[in-house]
Amino acid sequence: MTKTPKVSKTHKVSMCRTALAAAVLPTLFAGLGPAAAADALTEEQIINALTPARTRSLTLTPAESAATGENHFLDTLRNRPAHSLTPGEREQIAAAAAAKPSIDIEINFDFRSAKISRSAASAVDTLGKALSNPDLKGSTFVLAGHTDGKGSLSYNQELSEKRVDTVKRYLVTHFKLSPANLVAVGYGKTKLKNANDPFGPENRRVQVVNMSESD
Repeated sequence: MTKTPKVSKTHKVSMCRTALAAAVLPTLFAGLGPAAAADALTEEQIINALTPARTRSLTLTPAESAATGENHFLDTLRNRPAHSLTPGEREQIAAAAAAKPSIDIEINFDFRSAKISRSAASAVDTLGKALSNPDLKGSTFVLAGHTDGKGSLSYNQELSEKRVDTVKRYLVTHFKLSPANLVAVGYGKTKLKNANDPFGPENRRVQVVNMSESD
């Protein structure tokens, strides 16, 4: 009859700790992949977010009448660099865009620079593909640049304008989008997405808004 070898108390504790670690560690590290992947928007997600609701009525509503005025206003902004917009025009854009389909795109730039970082190229390319999609063809988009709360108002305002103009040029150059259909505006740190954490990365973004009316 074979005797079962005795296991010391110390060895039993060691075995229990090893088993616990083996059970816990895969759970911890398995959660890192989906979290990181969730940060990258897909072309389909951008298209869905920017597609207007198809609820146009057969009669001219007050909202549609106001939209005519918005279109005239947008016409005055086409082909203008972001730095040329006045504070009044920037606020008028924000008011007109408030109820429109929009999405925030996290685009990283080199430190204190308007140069798109290498790590952000895929995000801008995905945006370009989405805006080039037939489902969004002919739409006018506002590209609104935002910074976090670090630095002065004037510095961040200028930086946001330079950065959003860079994004616009990239989309026009690489995806042949019409510059007249991309209205660039910078808001600096005046419209933080998370005011409770002014330095949070979610504040550094380009908000894309589809200004076209639903069919």
